Amino acid sequence: MHKRPLHPAAIAHIRGGDDAPTLAGTVRFYQFGHSVLVVTDLQGLPENDSGFFALHIHEGGSCNFGSVDAPFPDTGMHYNPYGEEHPRHAGDLPPLLRAGDGAYSAVLTDRFTVRDVIGRTVVVHGNGDDLHTQPSGGAGTKIACGVILPYNSARSSPFRNLR
Repeated sequence: MHKRPLHPAAIAHIRGGDDAPTLAGTVRFYQFGHSVLVVTDLQGLPENDSGFFALHIHEGGSCNFGSVDAPFPDTGMHYNPYGEEHPRHAGDLPPLLRAGDGAYSAVLTDRFTVRDVIGRTVVVHGNGDDLHTQPSGGAGTKIACGVILPYNSARSSPFRNLR
């Protein structure tokens, strides 16, 4: 196993939309050779029926809110450079499990490099991912978003491209 870098290579500062106005946190990306460690730390998750929330990397590069009926429209579809079916999109990550009002997750993936996802978005959905419904796992409404930025530039402007 590679030694964990002191700082992530990239970070997304997550903020909730109208359906989750108190949702906030970070998703950090650490490059380990050919794999990426994705560490998610969120607070302010709303209640839902299952306690699970889908987490995906989307193709788009903006977290402009949009409307109540279509939040975060500029995020586009799941990041899927190889044309795979869900849940094999490169941007498909394991669902988050709510504990209290937050969630923490760490997952190692080799479906992308940090360089591949810089400038894209991380989206939290209002439902869990069922891991089979096409094209997005029945994940529901987009409730939060963050733009993936190189770690150093994100530190100076954590909420760039939001709303």
